[in-house]
Formats: sequence, structure tokens, C-alpha cells
Amino acid sequence: MADLPESTVLASEYFHSYSVVGLLAVIGVLFVAVAFGAGRLLRPVVPTPEKLLTYECGVDPVGEGWAHTQVRYYVYAFLYVIFAVDSIFLFPWATVFAAPGYGATTLVEMFIFLGFLAVGLLYAWKKGVLEWT
Repeated sequence: MADLPESTVLASEYFHSYSVVGLLAVIGVLFVAVAFGAGRLLRPVVPTPEKLLTYECGVDPVGEGWAHTQVRYYVYAFLYVIFAVDSIFLFPWATVFAAPGYGATTLVEMFIFLGFLAVGLLYAWKKGVLEWT
């Protein structure tokens, strides 16, 4: 490689690192394909009418597949997830806040973060999302 220009050597090393990633990706795909193929070949296939029925939570399906669902339950669940994730962000802030040199900066950043949360909560309240009736 002494005769090659330096840019060619650098490009070769650069693409070599990508070839390693590509090789690992191919090996991963092959591993999954072999696992699925082995599962298909080794499992017993004995279809019966009971096995071909739709199964949901241990209840035999009766009637149509249409059910009316209240969307507000999903909204409450979504709001819970948002505030649970926010509490996860608040815990590390509380631990860093006590470290020397981070107090004022982290305090301002957290109040900005909490401000965005408050605006979102006020918006949800204003739209009537938090009304249970």
C-alpha cells in the first residue's frame, strides 16, 4: 500500500469498517432466517376447527367483530405515560442539581421543561380531555 495515495488508503480503511458492519448484519439476518426456518420445519401442523378459531382472552368469539370503545380511556393512558416519562426525566435532574456548578443552569432548564409540560396540560384541560363525563 506504499504506492497508493493516502486518500485511497483512508477510503479503503473507511469502507472496511462498513464491510464489518454489513457482514454482521448479514449474519444476523441469516441467523433469524435459520431460526424461523427450523421452527417451520420442526413444529407439528395439525389444523383442527378449534385451532382455526379466533382466540381472544379465553373467550370464544360470538357475534360480530365490531365493538364500541371509548377513546377517552386511551387519552388518559397516554397522559399517564407522558407524565410517567416526565417523572423519569425529573429524577436525574434532582440528582445533578445538587452537584457543584450545575445548580442555576439545571434549574433554568428544568423550569423550561416543566413549562412545556404545563402548557400541554393546560391545552388538554382547555380542550376538555380531562373531563371524565
